[in-house]
Amino acid sequence: MSRIGIGVVSFAHGHVNAYCQQIAGFDDARLVAAWDDDPERGRRQAERFGMAYTPHLEALLGRRDVDAVIVASETNRHAELCVQAAEAGKAILLQKPMALTLADCDRIIAAVERTGVHFQMAYQMRCDPVNQAMVAMVHAGELGRIGVVRRRHCINFLFHPLPPELRWHIDPVANLGMFMDDASHAADFLYWLLGRPASVVAEIDNVLTHVAPDDTGIAIYRYPDGAMAILFNGSAILAGENTTEIYGDQGVLIQNYGDGVSTPFAEPDSVALKRYWRGEPPRWERLPFGIPRSHGERIAAVPRPWLDLLRADAEPTCGARDGRVAVEMVLAAYRSAAEGRRVTFPLA
Repeated sequence: MSRIGIGVVSFAHGHVNAYCQQIAGFDDARLVAAWDDDPERGRRQAERFGMAYTPHLEALLGRRDVDAVIVASETNRHAELCVQAAEAGKAILLQKPMALTLADCDRIIAAVERTGVHFQMAYQMRCDPVNQAMVAMVHAGELGRIGVVRRRHCINFLFHPLPPELRWHIDPVANLGMFMDDASHAADFLYWLLGRPASVVAEIDNVLTHVAPDDTGIAIYRYPDGAMAILFNGSAILAGENTTEIYGDQGVLIQNYGDGVSTPFAEPDSVALKRYWRGEPPRWERLPFGIPRSHGERIAAVPRPWLDLLRADAEPTCGARDGRVAVEMVLAAYRSAAEGRRVTFPLA
């Protein structure tokens, strides 16, 4: 492929606009065409990015100049659209979460593995240098044995009146709930860091608003080696600071300003990542990482590594089977909260 031709399958999820803005500036890819079941939105956004618009998905997927597609529809439509894209032989970048049910995740996995298309989940937190550094240090054993991890992923989404084009995010049919919508980021991070959990206990509810099916959730995952991971997700959070805490028996990592409610408030001398050493003398060390000016910079970081991996025909950083794990972790937390009990994995 000299220049990778990109198609957009729905502009429903706003992150796709950041992806398109980035791709428009790449010299090895080009935005070709788009489909959207909302013709007004589809035409408007396609024109904005210099793309052709078609009201027929088959027409988009049948174009020989489209090598890959970005699927950014409502979450409950991911499976049907990904299956069609895979069967048309198109590489896929899929907006998170993968789907709302494990059955739909399995439909996507089956289609991807049957057709052999390149498939990548669009988890921007995997593209963040601070997250990558934390995972690398833990995997290298630099903190020793990990006892507890706390990961926060929060936004202030529900504190603002929602325009019509965003209301699908709070529709239980289209998106289940805000914990599903956003906690999948933190669940994917924990899976990336620690692997598959053994069980979970959780509370998920509306505590500050009544706009969506839920606005806040806390899940505690236990791992086969005994480690605990606390996932805190909120969609009605005004501000924050410490996004991640990782406690090992030889060291500690603290990540600051790692989500949408914290990045805008970082002071000029703020620390993105610091590490505590148990050595002699014990000390804190500031690690040389910057803080993005906005969370939008993390979102905009998704297309470049995806296209690099696609061009190299390399393994995705988060493939179809990985995307299923985050969905399973979130669904198990919902079940635990609803039934008031510990839920074990795999989820039956």
